[in-house]
Amino acid sequence: MNGLIHIYCGENKGKTTASVGLSVRAAGAGKKVLFTQYLKRGDSAELGAMRLIPGIRILVCDKPYGFIWTMDDEEKARARADFTGLFEEAVRIAAEEEYDLLVLDEILGAIACGMVPEDAVIRFLKEKPAGLEVVLTGRDPSPALVDLADYVTEMKKIKHPFDKGVPARKGIEY
Repeated sequence: MNGLIHIYCGENKGKTTASVGLSVRAAGAGKKVLFTQYLKRGDSAELGAMRLIPGIRILVCDKPYGFIWTMDDEEKARARADFTGLFEEAVRIAAEEEYDLLVLDEILGAIACGMVPEDAVIRFLKEKPAGLEVVLTGRDPSPALVDLADYVTEMKKIKHPFDKGVPARKGIEY
């Protein structure tokens, strides 16, 4: 059976959570999962738990980049090289080691801020191994990515405690 392409997009909470849930489900069914994160520090609580699950491999950028809008041009160039390298490594590993599921968490944000070239992602999605299921998460996918996807799920906030000044809580929001 051919692997399909999923996009989990929208504002606020739910995109990473959905991709983690799918990763756990796939691993529970005996599938090999490669979970990668972009634009995050790699210390979210879910990663610690996922590292304990047989069949799930985690790849993150190990450099502590801050927010893109606070970086100078040199920092942006280093971050771009690192995040593009992470994407290229994930694609290579997923193909060479015959993974069943590849999660590209926050790749849409990395594309939007120029850290990963969209044309490389599109090329990969068009040429990916036939059996590889791929999940992309983040905000505002381009029309080209939406056209390639088999599933597009938008997470929509109706109400959120952040609006009342409640800060993000470890184990709940991250």
